[in-house]
Amino acid sequence: MFISFEGIDGSGKSTQARLLADALRAQGLSVLEVREPGGTRLGEEIRALLLDPGQDVDPRAELLLFSAARAHLVASTIAPSLEAGEVVIADRFFDSSTVYQGAGRGIANPRWLHSLHEFATSGLSPSRTYLVDVPADVAAARRSPEADRMEAAGQEFYQTVRAAYLDLARAEPNRVLVVDGMPAPEAVHTLILSDASRLLAGG
Repeated sequence: MFISFEGIDGSGKSTQARLLADALRAQGLSVLEVREPGGTRLGEEIRALLLDPGQDVDPRAELLLFSAARAHLVASTIAPSLEAGEVVIADRFFDSSTVYQGAGRGIANPRWLHSLHEFATSGLSPSRTYLVDVPADVAAARRSPEADRMEAAGQEFYQTVRAAYLDLARAEPNRVLVVDGMPAPEAVHTLILSDASRLLAGG
């Protein structure tokens, strides 16, 4: 099964992805954790470029670099692991590009982005996406004061991105589950683990 976690920077999604992976391993499952961009040598090098505050990256180049890292991650790591029967948990996947570059940067319409995602992933889509949702101001307070290039985009940008995430969840309710990220991490994890366990059991 392929599971992804989404949310604006500071939402707590990375913490929840790690907690779920640990819990499923404790149940005896083989779990692969990956992050976007990253997860491969090429992806980590692209990540360093994209997050470098000293880089001035054109929004179109930003989108294509994210997609390139994703394509390589799917082909070299995610797809083989799924074929081997592992559970793959991704900290971000193509939904991030839809909302950050599509809505946040305003550079592509959803139909075109959908085609790009299909090409980059060979049609692979998560079985379940957990959208860990918190208000933009709460996420900002949680983030490190030393912001990377993406985190430095500002409150208006993150408000747009959050709204786009919620629109996406309304459009794909069977895949995207919105999880309130405001309670304690343990409480959020309990909800996610219950849902993931049900799905893994075939429910």
